Amino acid sequence: MVDSWERARHILEAAGLDPGSLAHLAPLTGGTYNTVEELRLTDGTRYVLKIPPAAATPGLRHERRLLVSEAEFYRSAARTGVPVPRLVSMGDDFLLMTACPGDSWDDGSLTDAEQAALRAELGRHTARLHCVTGPGFGYPSGALGPLAPDWRTAFTTMFDAVLDDARRYGARLPRPVDAVARTARSAYGALGEVTVPCLVHFDLWRGNIMVDRSAGDARIGGLIDGERMFWGDPLADFVSLALLGDIKRDEAFLAGYREAGGRAGFDTPARLRLALYRAYLYLIMLSETIPREVGEEQERWVQDTVAPELVAALDEIEALLAGRAQP
Repeated sequence: MVDSWERARHILEAAGLDPGSLAHLAPLTGGTYNTVEELRLTDGTRYVLKIPPAAATPGLRHERRLLVSEAEFYRSAARTGVPVPRLVSMGDDFLLMTACPGDSWDDGSLTDAEQAALRAELGRHTARLHCVTGPGFGYPSGALGPLAPDWRTAFTTMFDAVLDDARRYGARLPRPVDAVARTARSAYGALGEVTVPCLVHFDLWRGNIMVDRSAGDARIGGLIDGERMFWGDPLADFVSLALLGDIKRDEAFLAGYREAGGRAGFDTPARLRLALYRAYLYLIMLSETIPREVGEEQERWVQDTVAPELVAALDEIEALLAGRAQP
């Protein structure tokens, strides 16, 4: 049995902080992979400690060494002025970072005007993240091999890996794995338009966006949980930013994104790439239910809600290539 307090004190000491000042430790919920704990010191300073699962824990292929990618995200994002945790210390088996102010975005506590203002602010932050470029394409963790020189090589490796996961775990997909692969391959030509590896968070759903009211108005307090980041096409971030929805309908976000210099066009090649990225994320969400051993309620939600979105993404690829898609 791991003594969380003893582990936290050891990590604080290694980071040059007084281990005796640890006053509070509590698990943080919401994540499905790493163990996450909040540490509060006697002076009120708050930190977040992440511990990866044991090496033998089942998972998807790209999930190895996720904390390496998360640390890369925070180091890279720190150059932009976007509110993200500050990396304090890391090792092979932990990541210690500062805590961002606020609480996870909750639609029920926000007015329509606040939501619109926050979406525009989020758009500006996302555009600034996308200005950061990397040394190659793919996951910096090396989970799927070294960074690739081009986006098509990187993304097809990523897509093939999750298809392999689906086969290995016997994931319940709405279409056979080989059929999904064929449809995806038909759109791979559109990936060639991406020539610059940009910083992509890829998990910017509202649970990973902190909303802070400490100064009065609701503002974004931080973009957290950057463990799924990769170097790639900025358009890929639009999937989780409109999780299970359509980013093209999010006028406030797109206005903020364009205001800060982001390019957000939706011609046919862009729509093909966006459909590929939607398919990729929804394949992950469907496949991870097996190694996560989710309960019946979560499995039912995934099948009822996520599986149709995968079908819709594949159908859009086929329609776009046949010239049948609606503008």
